[in-house]
Amino acid sequence: MNIALFPDVTVNGETIPSAAIAAEAQNHSAPKDKPGISWRKAAQALAIRTLLLQEARARGLQPDPEELSPGRVETEDEALIRALLDDALSIAPVTEEAIRAEWARDPGRYRSAPLWDVSHILCACDPRDDAESALAGARAQAILARLKGDAKGFASAARESDCGSKAAGGHLGQLGPGDTVPEFELALRTLTEGGMTPAPVLSRHGWHIIRLNATAQGQVLPYETVRPKIAQALEKAAWARASRGFVETLAKGATITGASLAPI
Repeated sequence: MNIALFPDVTVNGETIPSAAIAAEAQNHSAPKDKPGISWRKAAQALAIRTLLLQEARARGLQPDPEELSPGRVETEDEALIRALLDDALSIAPVTEEAIRAEWARDPGRYRSAPLWDVSHILCACDPRDDAESALAGARAQAILARLKGDAKGFASAARESDCGSKAAGGHLGQLGPGDTVPEFELALRTLTEGGMTPAPVLSRHGWHIIRLNATAQGQVLPYETVRPKIAQALEKAAWARASRGFVETLAKGATITGASLAPI
């Protein structure tokens, strides 16, 4: 990205250098052919951050960094923005009526985790080794081509698997969310019962041909079980709305150049 093509951003006369925006842009997604979108998102994020810090200092607030997790402590700027929002925002408590109404909209949204009965064939390799990965991938493609989508031959083909499950026809048993590596689970979620992945799936273990034998949908959870989760979600949504409103109010009284606070 050519930084010279993008202007500096100023917020009430305070300049945000192009270099800072370029660094922030690495944290924002955009289509490969439209790098300007990540730049605009970064410029917006830093403009909002600057606006909030200016307001915090105008109110005479002082940062008091908190530990977010073991080894992770807020920066002074993060602590100052948190102090400002705590000082400026007043969120009404979520009512029992609101929580129950949200649940009643569709109780089926709140279920226990599903279970998948899964089989696979593994062509093991180190995916960081291009040559080894290519050979294993070709082997997996050849096995898949022989199967031609015929699930009945899966157990027989699984004898060629590099996984210990080959002794059971590739059967892995029942799996739930988080029981496999992310790439495997992502592919598994796209399958219907009896279906196989149309192409081998690469994970850190190698190339997988995955078959979904059966799915057991999670059970609908009772209101008492999901109430805390719903209450937390409603509180977060209310906080987000109030934060956006506060930023919009600050922006109306500010002079900002080089960035737009409109949704991107």
